[in-house]
Amino acid sequence: MSIAPAVRLPTQDFAPTTHKGLIYPFGGQEPALGETMSVRPGIQWVRLHIPGPLRHVNCWLLDDTDARGDGVALIDTGMNTDSARDAWKTLWRGPLAGVRVTRMIGTHFHPDHIGLAGWMCDRHAAPLVMTRGEWLTARMLVADARDAVPSEMIAFWRGAGWDDAQIAHAEARGWAGFRKIVTPLPLGYSRIVHGDTLTIGDVAWQVIVGSGHSPEHACLYDPVGAVLIAGDQVLPRISPNISLGVTEPEADPLGEWFASIARLKQVPDDVLVLPGHGDPFTGLHRRLDAMDREHRERLDELAVFLAEPRRSVDCFGRLFRRAIGPDMLGMATGEALAHLRRLEVEGRAVRETIDGVWWYRAL
Repeated sequence: MSIAPAVRLPTQDFAPTTHKGLIYPFGGQEPALGETMSVRPGIQWVRLHIPGPLRHVNCWLLDDTDARGDGVALIDTGMNTDSARDAWKTLWRGPLAGVRVTRMIGTHFHPDHIGLAGWMCDRHAAPLVMTRGEWLTARMLVADARDAVPSEMIAFWRGAGWDDAQIAHAEARGWAGFRKIVTPLPLGYSRIVHGDTLTIGDVAWQVIVGSGHSPEHACLYDPVGAVLIAGDQVLPRISPNISLGVTEPEADPLGEWFASIARLKQVPDDVLVLPGHGDPFTGLHRRLDAMDREHRERLDELAVFLAEPRRSVDCFGRLFRRAIGPDMLGMATGEALAHLRRLEVEGRAVRETIDGVWWYRAL
């Protein structure tokens, strides 16, 4: 796909702030609970609380028209929690009263982004729009929900170096967590692929698909309005989680993510980036370069650390700046394994299995 150049349009009258070379044009202002905030003509910002360290997720409303008349296309929804449902109900009673969702667009399958997608589709008789990889993954995780943790998962945790107490803690949480925080998705959906043009209202949005954080994450780019709806592919202050998981243990998610960064660098640097978490910003290329550099530096440090054989759990201190507790253990393990797998793919490390535990050493 040839990505068209952007045309700059003025932002609203906010005092911008800067941090590490990025410009935040709205100066830290954000929509309050039960309110929306305009970021460009025809684009409204909604921020919802989510549990965990990220604390919030951003959702975007784009002016749209379909056969039934005017409305908004909704991009992402927040998690299926009482607080998120209440926030949307407050919005539909207040600033969004009488506003209909014409289509429900999910950037990727993670529950903080599509947790209420099915609920929205039912409420507004709106079609669901996603990439095939994201929709199928969500459907698979819901269908696979069960009480007991599968033996393959326990073997995966043990291979990563978890001890008996850590495994027991995870087993106690069960295997139905995803289904509990996602409303049932429609049986059918409208597929988007990389290179598609999605006309929303009078704007032609280009679909840019990346992977690494999730299988086929969709970003939307408006070259005329100079806006990139980035989801979790580009976050302003943290790097998205890049994990290797039990469903595809020989994958190379970090390699895929590096390739996605290169693809996104085709988008002009001066676009307004609307991320899934954090504040809108400009300075896309600086942020892409920083994320790329950060992970390559971690790989180099890890390669040195593997002078002696290590398990993935032994590598946390080289990859993360804080202690990893039980609630973050799964994500930390997945990210450590993604880096170790990348070193294998690059021919810089090798894995050996001893008594069911994976040991990595540098070559």
